[in-house]
Amino acid sequence: MERIKFANKKVPQKEEYAYWKVLIVDDDEEIHIMTKTVLSNFFVDGHKLKFYSAYSGAEAIEFLSKNDDIAVILLDVVMETDHAGLKTAKKIREDLNNHLVRIILRTGQPGTAPEEEIIVKYRINDYKEKTELTSRKLFSTMVSALRSYQDLNIIQKNKNGLEKIIYATKSISEERSLEIFTEGVLTQLISILNLNNDSLIINTNHGLSIGKEKDNYKILASTGDFKNSHNFDNIDENVKNLILDSLKNEKTYFENDDYVGYFKFNEDISYSIYISGCKNINMLDKKLTEIFSNNISIAFNNLSLNKEILDTQKEIIERLGEVVEKRSQEASKHVHRVAELSYHLALDYGVDKAQAELLKMASPMHDIGKIGIPDSILLKPGKLTAEEFEIMKTHAELGYNILKTSKRDMLKAAAIVAHEHHEKWDGSGYPFNKKGDDIHIYGRVSAVADVFDALYHKRCYKEAWPLEDILKLFKEESGKHFDPKLVNILLNNTDKYIKIVSLV
Repeated sequence: MERIKFANKKVPQKEEYAYWKVLIVDDDEEIHIMTKTVLSNFFVDGHKLKFYSAYSGAEAIEFLSKNDDIAVILLDVVMETDHAGLKTAKKIREDLNNHLVRIILRTGQPGTAPEEEIIVKYRINDYKEKTELTSRKLFSTMVSALRSYQDLNIIQKNKNGLEKIIYATKSISEERSLEIFTEGVLTQLISILNLNNDSLIINTNHGLSIGKEKDNYKILASTGDFKNSHNFDNIDENVKNLILDSLKNEKTYFENDDYVGYFKFNEDISYSIYISGCKNINMLDKKLTEIFSNNISIAFNNLSLNKEILDTQKEIIERLGEVVEKRSQEASKHVHRVAELSYHLALDYGVDKAQAELLKMASPMHDIGKIGIPDSILLKPGKLTAEEFEIMKTHAELGYNILKTSKRDMLKAAAIVAHEHHEKWDGSGYPFNKKGDDIHIYGRVSAVADVFDALYHKRCYKEAWPLEDILKLFKEESGKHFDPKLVNILLNNTDKYIKIVSLV
């Protein structure tokens, strides 16, 4: 009989679907032969056993570290040492963090440790003396272990799907949040459909999540045979027709071997989820699927409402920023360009995407305090006097005071931007003469974005600067006015940022 041959690649899962995988760990080769003989005709839920052999605890751990889909381990206690099996069980649970596999401890020396102590301390699922393991008892023990393993797999899949859905609701402002949400829905639906006895291994079903925006179709999530599908037009024609029918008629149904679910996000966007391998779904599972689908429709609606609220907040902030720009007779697109510049500068600086998005939405408010500046100063075409400039400088504090009491993350970010976008790296800025990293990253980024765009475009008090003069200024002001790292990012990606400030 061959021992385990370790390899870096696992056997393709399609060949494994029809089996429960069992690892026999025992230093006695006769035990391997006997166990396989006794269980050679063993079936549970229409699936046979597939055996793997290890002859020591160390060999078992090496195998399990590369194969995490073993259902049951028949584990001997005494092998290379008197307690090798116990140490192996502990490593499986703690080092490999594998809590799904069912461990059945077998021993020919039951007096070495009390049964209760072993089960509790080493998280053993069953404990048997080899002498008591008759064919009938071995069969019943395996049935119990496999049913437990199957139930735990279903629970784990439900947990994974729920975690993705919860994560999506927390990250509604992220670009891919709806895609993550639909991936979670797909996982959850497969979990529900897998409650029938014909399902065995995670991802045995093949599924697609399709998003439709007007007449555009996009694959958002996929499993099984569809895992590498990226283009809706290239999927199987029959599958495509089922999905199109679901979207057109706004309906959810089971069709022979397939499930097709319809979910509406808003008036323009809807989703269809397709899952194959559903021919043996019973009525109870269909009802559970229907209930889940109804709940998810509500969740989609909530996501849509949240997104609408967020978009509304963003538009209000942009419009307020435009009010200031129009009052000072500047192009209202300045706030949009500064927002886009700030977003890309922050990402290139290493700010995480969520914070960069927040800055993008908040930055149009950087000059909101200019609402409190008199027209005679704000609209003056020439250079300000020293006294007038002192009044102009108060707009940073005015803007901060307008926004500082808000409990909304977006407006709190806007308060920081309004307050600190005129601070300078060397401490010579205003209103607090903050220096270096003491200036919030929002302020440092907004300063670069605001000045770069302002110089590139004509203002009431100046003409647009040539690009070479703008870049020269930033080189000279690196480490003085501006964060040197941000200046380097700007200078090394000039073409990218010129495209942004060139937007009309």
